[in-house]
Amino acid sequence: MRRARRAQSIQPGCVTDPDPPPSTPPPSTPPRRRDVVRAALLDALAVVLPVDCVGCGAPDRALCDSCRAELAPLPVERRIPVGDDGPGMLVVAGLAYGGVARRALVALKEQERTELLGALAPPLAAAAVRLGELLGPAADPGGDLELCRVPTSRAAFRRRGREPVAQLADRAGLRTRSLLRLGGAIARQKRLGVEERAENLRGAMSARRPLLGRRIVLVDDVVTTGATLAEAARAVQAAGGEVLGAIVVASTPKLFRGAGDGASTVSARAPDER
Repeated sequence: MRRARRAQSIQPGCVTDPDPPPSTPPPSTPPRRRDVVRAALLDALAVVLPVDCVGCGAPDRALCDSCRAELAPLPVERRIPVGDDGPGMLVVAGLAYGGVARRALVALKEQERTELLGALAPPLAAAAVRLGELLGPAADPGGDLELCRVPTSRAAFRRRGREPVAQLADRAGLRTRSLLRLGGAIARQKRLGVEERAENLRGAMSARRPLLGRRIVLVDDVVTTGATLAEAARAVQAAGGEVLGAIVVASTPKLFRGAGDGASTVSARAPDER
């Protein structure tokens, strides 16, 4: 109970609404019966809209029970370098980016598989709780923390017609804001190495308005090399804001093992990629 109260301390007015509406109504039937009803509804839906599990390809489920279990939150922490000095920025990921998690996130972002939001939002929510625990009293003064989504490129937004990070945050009960913009022509990050990604994004983000004195937590879907989060942090700081940390759905194993990016470990646990 004590930990729950502390985690809640970073939420009012910034991370979540003070009393967010429940995503589902309270159960009115025993769990076993609910499972049977849910399975029957999914079976009926599969007849009308055939679908395969995004994780393993099993028929008739967007995510089978076995693959859904692979997305159970297991938060891990890391510091990534921002600028040339200091301890770096604290980043908490809800799970490891690989296997089912990677396939599910790619399907959500590129194939409009929005039915996966229900399975991918809990890791982000767990990352928010864990960051609150790590920040402790620093997260609480005045309840004035703001969650800022890392911006997507105009090309990606036009292609998708939506913002997956905003969808994930909403589903997780996190109230985020669009405080940054991504300007100019940048190459797609996917095929770039660590140093190339950092150079590609250098100076690419800016704040939409002055952020003097504002305390920010960054929110993104995936962290790979840390270049995107580092650039977002730089943009916030350049506008006068303070970045207390970042939360993401998932992070690559490389980043959490310090694969040549200069990052330092906060958590002893290493999990199984922006």
